[in-house]
Amino acid sequence: MHSFRLWLHRRRYPERYAQLEILLRNQALSRADVLRRQQMDFARIVAHAAAHVPYYAETLARHPGSIPLLEKDAVRERLDDFLSRDAQRDQVKLGHTGGSTGKPLAFWYDEAKHELMRAGMMRGFMMSGWRPGQKVLNFWGARQDVAAGGVFGPGLGAGWADLIAAEKTIAATEFSPAKLLQWARFIQAYKPVLLYGYASAMSELARFVIAERLKMPRSLIGVYATAEVLTDTQRDLMQQAFGCKVFNQYGCREVPNIAWECRHGNMHVFADLVVLESERIDDDDQLIVTSLTNRLMPFIRYKLGDSGRLLDGECACGSPFPLMEMGMCRQNDWIRGPAGQRIHPGMFNRMLDGMTQIRQYQWVQHALDRIALNLVTSEKLSTETHVALAAKIHQAMGAAVTLEVNYLDDIPRTVSGKQRFVIGLG
Repeated sequence: MHSFRLWLHRRRYPERYAQLEILLRNQALSRADVLRRQQMDFARIVAHAAAHVPYYAETLARHPGSIPLLEKDAVRERLDDFLSRDAQRDQVKLGHTGGSTGKPLAFWYDEAKHELMRAGMMRGFMMSGWRPGQKVLNFWGARQDVAAGGVFGPGLGAGWADLIAAEKTIAATEFSPAKLLQWARFIQAYKPVLLYGYASAMSELARFVIAERLKMPRSLIGVYATAEVLTDTQRDLMQQAFGCKVFNQYGCREVPNIAWECRHGNMHVFADLVVLESERIDDDDQLIVTSLTNRLMPFIRYKLGDSGRLLDGECACGSPFPLMEMGMCRQNDWIRGPAGQRIHPGMFNRMLDGMTQIRQYQWVQHALDRIALNLVTSEKLSTETHVALAAKIHQAMGAAVTLEVNYLDDIPRTVSGKQRFVIGLG
């Protein structure tokens, strides 16, 4: 069944597997060859952007001999100017992300970008010992966030697509003891090889599994944490509960597959896909990334809003890709509901998708039945939008919860200089 399923998957996604073969061949290069190709690819993407992308044509002409940092504000305010002039408008889609700084952001993507992203994920998973066709269970957003048409696109959809991909998705945006038990029972029945998703959701599941002394299947060889900071406590909980190694993964929707952890515990920068820099800004080591493959909407020297630094040295795993480590970033809270449920911060992020007038936002829970949305906007939200947001809050938290919307000139940062976009009761 495994080989037949893999054959069907290859037939359905030939471009994905063609890209995977290229990526796997790159792993056999020497470090020197990887870095030499990286420099050439960087020069090519800059030249393409200068010739075909209005924003870069203007910006690079204004700064000859240098490439300024790309801020999220510029992407949000000039979205159309980042789309390559030779893009086929009927083939591009618009994705959304709240990012780690609480500022909504939209970006252009197409099937080619999506398929390369999925190929990069497959290569990352293979660093754990996983092989294509083996089962993966995702703890991610709601089904509409990952089904066909969403940023994650085909392959995480329901039914036949799930069966062919050997992949299923649990909507992990909220949990309760009953739901944690349901998740654990599903793992026992499905017998996945990998778990992948929110560090916070999977660590809470791990805590529950340990407390209830539930036995996890021996099929598990790895747990991949993404989208949030993976703490040592979370890693220890998951390793104890699931009986396998826990891996960290770093990327964002607009520039995926930045770095993956190997079995030796080191984070490797996928230098055939990105250039990653760490620059000291505002007394913090801030990460800056360039996508080497995205000609549709280039991200060049893009300030991610996350912290971390590059490391010297080689890894015993033999990978030619350079090393990095994450700093503390993307710290946001789960929200507690009146009925005892806990709701993932990503759900509140997605409630604002497409609201391009929002310059900055922050959700703050003041009580179990009261939550505030602080906004910095170019114009106030319409009455209809207010009503729709309140309905989403009621659906997520309960009908007794009051939503208040506050318009501010600025949203203050934390002492460390970061900006949290979801603050719970603690």
